[in-house]
Amino acid sequence: MAKGKKSHHGDEKKHANGKHANAKKSKHSGSKRDDSAKADRKHKKKKKGDHRDRPSTRATAALAKSHVDFKVLSYQPDPSESSYGMDAAYALDVEPHRVYKTLIANVDGELVVGLVRVDRALDLKALANAVGGRRAEMADPDDAERASGYVLGGISPVAMRKPLPTVLDTAATDQSTILVSGGKRGLEIQLSPEDLISMTGARVAPISRRE
Repeated sequence: MAKGKKSHHGDEKKHANGKHANAKKSKHSGSKRDDSAKADRKHKKKKKGDHRDRPSTRATAALAKSHVDFKVLSYQPDPSESSYGMDAAYALDVEPHRVYKTLIANVDGELVVGLVRVDRALDLKALANAVGGRRAEMADPDDAERASGYVLGGISPVAMRKPLPTVLDTAATDQSTILVSGGKRGLEIQLSPEDLISMTGARVAPISRRE
């Protein structure tokens, strides 16, 4: 009988140790699940509102600060391509009618921005009419770079050094999103026409013509 009792107590002790080990294992497993859940929440939060992993320019910084929904697209510019806008469209495999070029004109002595599809030309007379001017011509490249704070081929309509009157061609409003320069060559920003208008104060008017 004494031996039986001893064996019974030994089983109880072994059972208790097993329960303790299982509890530790369960607690450890639960801790791992909690850590995994926290990591997922952190990842989702960063994915939604953190733009730090995106190439930074004055334009992208301004958009991120304004909490605008946008996407940055990078590509390798072709130095032999004379049309920066068409180069972007081909490199990113995006329809040209969704990619918009930023052109700066001189309207009655004042610089004005015109945004038109890369497969169309800027109608200078229509641009002048859109801002109540009489005569328009393309601005001197140096004046365009100085006023915008960007280099040719990378002039973004967003966050220019000097705010300029801006006109967006009416065709843009037919698209849910369009692409404009992100502030340097090889960088495009995808956003809605409405957000672009909000960020630039642009008015909408028919200012394009066939090439």
